[in-house]
Amino acid sequence: MDETEFMRGRVYGADHEDAGPRPGRRYAELVGGPLDGLLLDVTEDGAGEGGDVREVVLATEIGRYGAGGRAVYARGAADERRLEWRGDVPGVG
Repeated sequence: MDETEFMRGRVYGADHEDAGPRPGRRYAELVGGPLDGLLLDVTEDGAGEGGDVREVVLATEIGRYGAGGRAVYARGAADERRLEWRGDVPGVG
């Protein structure tokens, strides 16, 4: 199993031992970029199937800027349960 396959279906920011989706929570799939295939918990972010998330900036060490870098994801036009990669940005500060 390679790293990409290992990460699919895991929740962004969750502990490695308990990284799967939890019942009663809503998730958006991260599509493309360094976090491709991970799920983002959007339960607390508003009503609707994919929450009300329009854009998120997530910390990642595996993007263009390495440790401290960020990946930008925005709601996809076709499916609100998907957040599509828009690019990487350097970390702040």
